[in-house]
Amino acid sequence: MSTTTSGGGHGDDASRRDFLYIATGAFGGIGTALAVWPLIDQMNPSSDVLALASTEVDLSPVKEGQAITVVWRSKPVFIRHRTATEIEAARNVIVEDLRDPQADEDRVQQDKWLIMVGVCTHLGCVPLGQKATDPQGEFGGWFCPCHGSHYDTSGRIRKGPAPANLMVPPYEFLSDTTIKIG
Repeated sequence: MSTTTSGGGHGDDASRRDFLYIATGAFGGIGTALAVWPLIDQMNPSSDVLALASTEVDLSPVKEGQAITVVWRSKPVFIRHRTATEIEAARNVIVEDLRDPQADEDRVQQDKWLIMVGVCTHLGCVPLGQKATDPQGEFGGWFCPCHGSHYDTSGRIRKGPAPANLMVPPYEFLSDTTIKIG
């Protein structure tokens, strides 16, 4: 009995079947990826959220001794143009005696500009001390009246229940008078 067939034999059928399996699998994979992509893409932050991720601040109107508050990620950020007396007071602290030991030099990029998130590390209140008429606590910095936390001219906790210094956000100087927070 002869096993030959006309039209090329069994090898052509096998290769055609393999091609169909591969093509169907590839088509299915691409279709699945196209269907899933919108679900994955919607998890990316929207443009309005990305816009809030950083903020630029012009420091030129802030005179020595003044402080301003800006909003970054829905939090107040305190920016103080420190005087020479405030800088000296911040530098003349024995860091090892602090509850949250951190040198002033580690908290600032330029001596005269102190930039930190204005949220008390105890219970999330906003400390007073930004206005000239606000109580600034025993150390000339900020005072949280809710539970009596006192911060110095470098934003370090000096007295009261707060466990840590006021947080310094990520920031960079874009020029001598402009910073980018975030």
